[in-house]
Amino acid sequence: MNPTRTTDVVVIGGGQAGLAMSQCLTVQSIDHVVLERGDTANSWRTERWDSLRLLTPNWLARLPGWSYRGDDPDGYMSATEVAAHLDAYRISISAPIRTGVEVIRITSTGGRHVVETNDGPWSARAVVMATGASSNPHVPGVAGDVPGHIQHVTPIGYRNPSQLAEGGVLVVGASASGLQIADELSRSGMEVTLAVGDHVRLPRTYRGMDIHWWMDTIGQLDERYDEVDDLDRARRLPSLQLIGSPERRDLDLTTVARNGVALAGRLVGRSGNRAQFSGSFANMCTSADLKERRLLDRLDEYAASHGLDAELGEATRPSPTASSPPLLETDLRSINTIVWATGFRPAYPWLDADLLDHKGRLVHDGGVLPVPGLYALGLPFMRRRKSSFLDGVGPDATDIAEHLVGHLAHDIAHSNI
Repeated sequence: MNPTRTTDVVVIGGGQAGLAMSQCLTVQSIDHVVLERGDTANSWRTERWDSLRLLTPNWLARLPGWSYRGDDPDGYMSATEVAAHLDAYRISISAPIRTGVEVIRITSTGGRHVVETNDGPWSARAVVMATGASSNPHVPGVAGDVPGHIQHVTPIGYRNPSQLAEGGVLVVGASASGLQIADELSRSGMEVTLAVGDHVRLPRTYRGMDIHWWMDTIGQLDERYDEVDDLDRARRLPSLQLIGSPERRDLDLTTVARNGVALAGRLVGRSGNRAQFSGSFANMCTSADLKERRLLDRLDEYAASHGLDAELGEATRPSPTASSPPLLETDLRSINTIVWATGFRPAYPWLDADLLDHKGRLVHDGGVLPVPGLYALGLPFMRRRKSSFLDGVGPDATDIAEHLVGHLAHDIAHSNI
């Protein structure tokens, strides 16, 4: 049995969030270790499909003390390039990372936290869970009610069209992952049906600039969690209907429908051999179009008030979502694969159940858990709208490090009383 090792902070996860946290702790001269179940940037290496690229431009891949080093700042890195980007970052900051270490249990007593792993226990004064928000694909209960011949795939298991069984494909979910996969499958010649729920539509570029340049410029990505009216909804918003491509093309429901994807409303159940979809499709599209127009209005107002109109392109607006009447049902006998692009749920099997809410979500206030010395990092809108982006984990890590320094100082003072 390995002896218990001691450090000030254990960071769980060696992706962008864990590495950003490591750099912030190093700057504060805090002794720490980073535990990673696979290799550095494991999810980018093993849980991404072949054609996937970042939704954000490369110049926005900023991390504490690190920025994009390539020759295509306005492009979109592939998953392999992101892994290399993070590898270079890990080397530059000399992160004390231990790979192949699986966390089994965290026990908190007497102001210390014991992190049990397959490589022996660690005792620390604080623990930062930097495992992100995409570790556990969410598959709805309706998946258990489909015919047995159908192959089930999630975005972390999908690689390319060749791995799917011949025949029709039903993609459930029309946010970034579902829309991109449906588009790729359709372009490969497959018959694809896309079940559409709540979604956020935006153009890839507007007035000649990437949409993320706009959101960064107007400060929307930096909006804080304590500044929004409905934080729970903000944290549950679907990912943007975007794709990172060399030609910077738009990707929306109109585009995929034009390329042959059959559109349907939200999947609600099964009746015999028929999959049934809700009649909310038109309302979903109308709502997404309206929200898109409101944001573009805000961008135009910003450009005018900051004297940018002369430097930017024309304010050409996307047309409203257009497609044939959506399907209300489809024959499951013609479907051989369902891609469940229905979002993710973070998983914390090592935590006590009382640190999770009734839906299994982590209870925290901007990444600070109710148990002193326990923290999270990399969750959607954890402290800022961009918290789950490469560019967002750095500012959040800085905030968490400052709180953590205060906790350690209080811990020392209390132990000296």
